[in-house]
Amino acid sequence: MFNAIKNAFSLPDLRRKILYTFLILFIYRAASHIPVAGVDQEALRNFLARGEAGSQLVSFLDLLSGGALANFSVMAMGVYPYITASIILQLLTPIIPQLERIAKDPGGREKLNQYTYWLTVPLAALQGYGQAVFLQRSVGINVLPNFGFDVDPLGTIATIATMTAGTIFAVWLGGLITEQGIGNGVSLIIFGGIVARLPQNIGGFIVREDYVGLIIFSLITAATVGVIVIVQEGQRRIPVQYGKRVRGMRVYGGQSAHIPLRVNSAGMIPLIFAQSVMIFPSTIASYFYRPEATDFFQRMINGVYETLQPSNDAWLYWIMYFLMVIGFTYFYTDVIFRQQNLAESLQRQGGFIPGLRPGKRTEEYLNRVVQRITLVGAIFLGSVAILPWVVQLIPGLERTGGETQALLITSTGLLIVVGVVLDTVRQLEAQLLMRHYEGFIK
Repeated sequence: MFNAIKNAFSLPDLRRKILYTFLILFIYRAASHIPVAGVDQEALRNFLARGEAGSQLVSFLDLLSGGALANFSVMAMGVYPYITASIILQLLTPIIPQLERIAKDPGGREKLNQYTYWLTVPLAALQGYGQAVFLQRSVGINVLPNFGFDVDPLGTIATIATMTAGTIFAVWLGGLITEQGIGNGVSLIIFGGIVARLPQNIGGFIVREDYVGLIIFSLITAATVGVIVIVQEGQRRIPVQYGKRVRGMRVYGGQSAHIPLRVNSAGMIPLIFAQSVMIFPSTIASYFYRPEATDFFQRMINGVYETLQPSNDAWLYWIMYFLMVIGFTYFYTDVIFRQQNLAESLQRQGGFIPGLRPGKRTEEYLNRVVQRITLVGAIFLGSVAILPWVVQLIPGLERTGGETQALLITSTGLLIVVGVVLDTVRQLEAQLLMRHYEGFIK
């Protein structure tokens, strides 16, 4: 990996791409510190520090925004509405025949990307309004004094428009990185925000003079990264044979290849789904929580609030979280795999798996293999999801508390960071290979 980066800086055009990527990330981080007009940042920080149910959801959204929500900046939503729009279209493509037909047409992917951008705008406006209302109700004081159509309609519209514009600007910056920089721009935007929080998490240990804890959790984080790399790179290679074709006096084809089926092809999407679903009920219940109430309905609400809290003692929450991650992993992997139509593509290109008839038999075989290897990936994702809780169960380590302190970077953040780094390095190596690096660089 380090050799690829070093060699890339030896080439002027790749060096320009890398420096351009850093420049765009710097612009995004600078914009993420510009707060929305009128926000009470001190009240928001105190709310996040209390660790209540509502603050868990805010902390999760703060992760996806790259730390911009903590001060309610113009980038408070980051690229999350774009990710949501992308996931919605991915799930709808196999369901709606028109979208499936567009995806198979030449240039169909570009058209679906355009639909994703269009869908991002209303989703960003809705999420911006929802986040502002949620903060107003959760913090307990007026974080946005000028927000509310009954208070200041123009100020409310201006706030929503500002946050929507911030999301579109972030997506545009990501597009610039994809087109003129190195790597997937949207992923790098999230990556930059996650890594930017690392010095703050390390500084928390230094301020408390907990150097032993810093060393222990650094080792745990490093070991976790190593396991993530192994699983992320793990794949099952299915051998494929292509039949010979005769054209004139020449014989083409007959070569062997393989289909790489990844152990974890769902990435971090199941973690986002599961965490969103788990946090939502306790967040709603927090609005109606009354610890002194005795009636059955109120006790049920209190039970939901107290049970679905990501605390060290809430073992039911973590078990449900683990099982939900496994379920979402299978669901999302199945959706993505069916969209690829590998069996149909093989048959169209004249390829076949030795010992299997092309078509239905090949499709059934590939589905069985994907389901088996997905079990490993699902258990892995579930284990990473509950790792902060497992670490806190170790005697002597429970004193620090909190997910970010347990791993220095959240488990979801680690998956994003490792995945983005591996993908970026692969793209660098591909760029070097295209330029025949070894042939003209000494």
